[in-house]
Amino acid sequence: MNVANYLEVNSRKFPERTAVLTGTAVAHTYASLDDKARKIGAFLQERMALQPGDRVAVFLPNSPEYIELLCGIWYAGLVAVPINYKLTTPEVHYILDNSEAQVVFSDREDIAKDLECTKVLPPAISVDELGSSLERHCFRGSRDPAWIFYTSGTTGKPKGATLSHLNLAAMSSSYLIGIDSIGEGDTLVHFAPMSHGSGLYLLPFLMAGGANLIPEPAKFTPENFVATVNSHEKLSMFLAPTMVRRVVDYLESGNQQLAVENLATITYGGGPMYAKDLNDALDVFGYCLAQVYGQGESPMTITYLDRNQHRSLKESISGVGVDGTQILPVGQPHPQLELAIRAEDGTFLPDGQDGEVCVRGDIVMEGYWANQEATRETLVDGWLRTGDVGHLDAKGFLYLTDRLKDVIISGGTNIYPREVEEILLKYPGVREVSVVGKRDPDWGEVVVAFVVTSAKTTEDDLDSFCVENMARFKRPKSYRFVEELPKNAYGKILKTELRTLL
Repeated sequence: MNVANYLEVNSRKFPERTAVLTGTAVAHTYASLDDKARKIGAFLQERMALQPGDRVAVFLPNSPEYIELLCGIWYAGLVAVPINYKLTTPEVHYILDNSEAQVVFSDREDIAKDLECTKVLPPAISVDELGSSLERHCFRGSRDPAWIFYTSGTTGKPKGATLSHLNLAAMSSSYLIGIDSIGEGDTLVHFAPMSHGSGLYLLPFLMAGGANLIPEPAKFTPENFVATVNSHEKLSMFLAPTMVRRVVDYLESGNQQLAVENLATITYGGGPMYAKDLNDALDVFGYCLAQVYGQGESPMTITYLDRNQHRSLKESISGVGVDGTQILPVGQPHPQLELAIRAEDGTFLPDGQDGEVCVRGDIVMEGYWANQEATRETLVDGWLRTGDVGHLDAKGFLYLTDRLKDVIISGGTNIYPREVEEILLKYPGVREVSVVGKRDPDWGEVVVAFVVTSAKTTEDDLDSFCVENMARFKRPKSYRFVEELPKNAYGKILKTELRTLL
């Protein structure tokens, strides 16, 4: 099977139906997107001499070209490696080297510097080069890789969750079963990066014959959100909780009116939604919100709360005493996936008892690309160990209470402290570093670095160094200089004490 079949089938079924929009302009019908994807696929096979299973990276901001390239990559039987556009050149180079991508499409000239094994191509390939066209998509086995989803790793290096065509098909079906019904005129707005969650949502919309919209400008702002919603009907989108909060605050300030009737579904996830924030969002948007809990290893499909379930949830958090820290359920498991709460020794725990959230099913990744050790640690006896701690109630609702993984979720994006610590330790005079998350009303959490130095160092020094060596969203928002870090008898840094200091 090949997920490119979604486009191939629907291009014949309804060729004139809108597939891609830029602002209010139609960029592609299903027929024209299919034609462009076939030509890109032929270009990659013939001009680039790529074979099925070879990796092709995409390092771009959201754009119609992004969708064309993904579809063309799959038509040719290749593996897409979307890369977060906020990453620095060294971070991008690591992913290109690790995935052994032979081609990367990018509009960033600096990416080509010191790059040895990967050819850099512009996102828009000339008409002359796109001469021939594939007769049909390249057949792939259901467990052959289709997308390598790079996520930060606790060892300081990103890990590539390998998602097969079967993984993506099961994910798309789960979305259509539990979250959204899609038909002609239903449109997905890409406010969030297509290298991550928003790009994955492309597939169920292609499967069901919906449209994809790249807003103008493509960058998310509350103003752009309102303008886009007011200009289109039957809109769905993925937003991180912090994005939802920003829009609510903007609308509550009285700046603009929102055509709420144009909203079909706002799917939120990627971080905790506090009770007060959800209560306010339901007041503003009504019952068009749906929650998903997932991760790159089991994308957007571990549990979900549909729009109707939010009505009951609203009753429990409305009125006097809404507590922003109140723990809310993250939904019930998708029917195509098994979920269990397990103790450290693997014992299955009963309802109400906290343990590690473990899942298995066709949605779970095949493993980490070129990283057997991490794969063995994460996929155990057929179960994916999520690294999240929680419990189930009698009705099967999952509550997340803690994280085993040392991860900070800021603005819906995972930031692993080890990754930041490794870079800060390279700065001259820095002897020890420990990075933790601090709760923040706007971002959920922000990064704080506790630093022990043997030389005179300022916050500006470290901040400038971080800006040069890591993506801006990862860098600490503040630095705390201390004489020593708290440790236990075995010399392990006690991050719980650092969090207490905050």
